[in-house]
Amino acid sequence: MSANPIPPLHLYSVPSDTEAALVPPPKRERPRTAWTADQLMAANFPEPKWAVPGILAEGVSLLAGPPKVGKSWLSLGLALAVAAGGQAFDSVPVQGGPVLYLALEDTPRRLQTRMGKLLGGQPAPAGLTLVTECPPFPQGGTEAIAQWLDRNPDARMVVIDVFAKMRGQAPQGVSAYDADYVSVGYAKRLADHYGIAVVLVHHVRKAGSDDFLTEVSGTNGIAGAADATLVLKRARGQADGILHVTGRDVDESEYALSFQAASGAWHLLDGPVSDHTVGDTRAAILRYLRAHPGVKPKDMAGVLPQVDMDTIRRTCSRMAEAGQLTRDGGGRYYPNTETRTESTQQVSGLSGCPVTPSDQPEYPGQSELELSGLSGADEAEGTAE
Repeated sequence: MSANPIPPLHLYSVPSDTEAALVPPPKRERPRTAWTADQLMAANFPEPKWAVPGILAEGVSLLAGPPKVGKSWLSLGLALAVAAGGQAFDSVPVQGGPVLYLALEDTPRRLQTRMGKLLGGQPAPAGLTLVTECPPFPQGGTEAIAQWLDRNPDARMVVIDVFAKMRGQAPQGVSAYDADYVSVGYAKRLADHYGIAVVLVHHVRKAGSDDFLTEVSGTNGIAGAADATLVLKRARGQADGILHVTGRDVDESEYALSFQAASGAWHLLDGPVSDHTVGDTRAAILRYLRAHPGVKPKDMAGVLPQVDMDTIRRTCSRMAEAGQLTRDGGGRYYPNTETRTESTQQVSGLSGCPVTPSDQPEYPGQSELELSGLSGADEAEGTAE
């Protein structure tokens, strides 16, 4: 049997620039962690760095979803976009920079196949490092990632797919909440120290919930320790998925996404989520009423294709009962701007987010914990070749 020409990847085996390795990494000053009230109010802090403007900021972000929903396709697509400096979700411009992708449930062959589909003939970015093996955080994983970050000071993102492979054994004698909080804390220290986005791909519970945050698998310690939580859920209607986002530096939002099976890519759909999670008739009515609020069903009959007036009248009435529309005493309908789905109407404005923000922060939000082993690990560095 012939030997596999593609050897297994390991974080320690990633080649590095020999000349660059001779140059010591830049010294990272320990951040200030205490002020008087007047000093804090007078301080100027840079805006957080964005890996994906409006969605992924520096810090730890959980990307959770049910099995086979497409989390790995989404995270790999984002990694390729950020490493190449292209467009995330085929519409959001991102600033390029090195990305580390830990694909801990994949083989090199599967990664090659997926990237081939996502790239669609475009050259693969050299700034994306893919790794299929890494020890858990407590057993050396933190130091291994830190060494890569030291060799790539301009890195913008680290993706860990999946988080369960890196969290390691829970400390003895602690509660489940504390164990979950500590496990995310390893990634949090890396993110804060290096000022990058760390994405932890995770799972959701089998039981659904009206609050997407409670669907994250594990205790509340996982979501509580993370800076942001993103939950990808299957949707009905024209959208294949809804990405729910909330966090400390990101606004709570919902984004309608479409999965392109031929390319493996997730695309951001224009307009509010409600336009894409309802049937075609309701979506058409919503779009028309946003452009022409205060019309009656008979006014829409000649405008909406292949929908008769009786269907429009019944659908408008049902949508009013469901809170998707409001109706005045004269029988005129208006889009209900008070519903939550309507509050995310700025989804298509993501491309208007600053693409090149003030992007070299002094890491004001870093943990005051000492990062022993996170930098200057000369002994381990010698094994990276």
